[in-house]
This record gives sequence, C-alpha cells and structure tokens, in this order.
Amino acid sequence: MSSGHPPLFGIAGRSGQGKTTLIEALLPWLRARGLTVNVIKHSHHSIELEPPGKDSARFRRAGAGEVLIASPYRYAIVRELHGEEEPSVSELAKRLSHADLVIVEGFAREAMPRLEVVRPSAGRDPLYQTDVEIVAIATNAPDALKTTLPVLALDDIASIGAFICERMGIVLTS
Repeated sequence: MSSGHPPLFGIAGRSGQGKTTLIEALLPWLRARGLTVNVIKHSHHSIELEPPGKDSARFRRAGAGEVLIASPYRYAIVRELHGEEEPSVSELAKRLSHADLVIVEGFAREAMPRLEVVRPSAGRDPLYQTDVEIVAIATNAPDALKTTLPVLALDDIASIGAFICERMGIVLTS
C-alpha cells in the first residue's frame, strides 16, 4: 500500500458476541501464513496499564507527554492526551511497527471494512442491518440471519482468515 500504513480490517459486534475470541483464533492462523499482524483495540474506559504508585504512572501524573516503559521482554508507550482529541485509528496505526494487516476491534465510527460477529442467541440487534462498512458476518447460527452478505461459520477460522486476506488484497503463499 502506498498510503504508508497497512490495511485496516475491523472486527465488529455487540458486547459479548466473541470478537476478542475470534481475533485470538485468527492471529496464529495468519501468523502461520507468514503475515505480520498488529491489533488495535478501542476501549471507552480510562485504561490503567500500571498501578497508580508505579514510576511510569507517577511520571505521567507529573506531566510527561509520553512515557516509554521497557524491559527485555516488551515495551509500551503510554501517552496522556491531556484533553487533546483522541487520535483516529489510522493515526494510531502509523505509530505501530510495520505489519501486513492491522485488525481493529472497536472504532465503530471509522471507515474500514468490517466483519461482524453475530450470535443470534444473545438476542441483540446485529450491526450489519445499519452499518454499511460490514462486508461479512461470522456466526454460529447462519439460518437465523436474513442477509445478502457473505456468512461464515464462526468456528471456521481458515475461511474467515482467507476471506479477510482476499478482501484486503493479501496474497497467501501457503
């Protein structure tokens, strides 16, 4: 992609439908095919990544714009917005290291193709009826849905992964 950031693909669905579980199952499938995949997850809550008494939390409270915490195993950058507007998902994606694909959970108002996880037994109105960005549905009860969109079995990770790659123009080698 010449736009400078990897393709963004959303996993949508009402709370409790299994979005995180699906992403968790897709990641090893995509990785086994040689793809580097990053994930961006949106939360409506204030996220505390460290207990308030820890050094990095103290630095943020004292006014640091960003604090980077590093160890031999991982690192994290925490940025305080201090009332600034929340960055868009594409701005956030540009801050991540290179990836072939970025899976996005949340950011429902941002434009990107999405697959919706629908479990009709949960009795919530599915999003695909009103969200034009939804390009397919993964469900455990295909007969309960009335749609012209592609419907994939929620437990068929290979079909879901292949669908996402095809939709995003990613050629699988294996």
